[in-house]
Amino acid sequence: MSLAFGADRPVRIVSFNANGIRSAAIKGFFEWLKKQDADVVCLQETKAQEAQLTDSMFRPDGHHCFYRDATTKKGYSGVAIYSKREPDDVLTKLGWAPFDDEGRYIEARYGKLSVVSFYIPSGTSGDERQQFKYKVMDWLGGIFADWRKTKRDYVLCGDWNIVRSEKDIRNWKSNQKNSGCLPEERAWLNALIDEHGWVDSYRTLKPDGEDYTWWSARGAARANNVGWRIDYQIVTPGLRAKLKSCAIAATPRFSDHAPYTVDYAH
Repeated sequence: MSLAFGADRPVRIVSFNANGIRSAAIKGFFEWLKKQDADVVCLQETKAQEAQLTDSMFRPDGHHCFYRDATTKKGYSGVAIYSKREPDDVLTKLGWAPFDDEGRYIEARYGKLSVVSFYIPSGTSGDERQQFKYKVMDWLGGIFADWRKTKRDYVLCGDWNIVRSEKDIRNWKSNQKNSGCLPEERAWLNALIDEHGWVDSYRTLKPDGEDYTWWSARGAARANNVGWRIDYQIVTPGLRAKLKSCAIAATPRFSDHAPYTVDYAH
């Protein structure tokens, strides 16, 4: 891997849907982050404009910080990348305004390695957004195919708002008609991995794992661990052998999601 932060230790990448970066900060996320020794941090759903993030905590010491805010609606969506090593380039557009303008993609490039922070739309608010989600899936499928044809390595971090299998959701049967667990969504995500060669880091490292990264705010879902695994680090095949370990930090609680960390060997 070309992400040479330190020759004697793995490269650590953290992905986290903050559900409001200012809210997560109040709950202690940045204090936790200081202890993680992360090389790259991919954030989703920052729900802020960069100009609002004037406190120094939003520029963690030792990191280069990049934000891509939503331009269509303030206080909505938004992604970010913090990086110990200064990237060679940072990209914030994939070329389709309805997606780009919602602040759902940012990519940091280091040599032939790309680390991406993605926030795939949710369809839970109604059919209009579910149809938008399907359009995004179809469009991204072509982009992912193009990326696979290049000589670049990719780490696709983020909230994909889709589970893959029964192991990734507590209430499998009762959610078959709910966004995030719909057969069409699962078929698309599983095809990326089973047919097109992308690698689900968690499932590779923990074939029988049944950990979750998101819990509904309704009822006592978190307390009862009634969760979904919808946050991923999906990588190109060349990085499979680099996967060393992973962890989902269900506690302490910074948002309705949990940070997902993967260590990669050099």
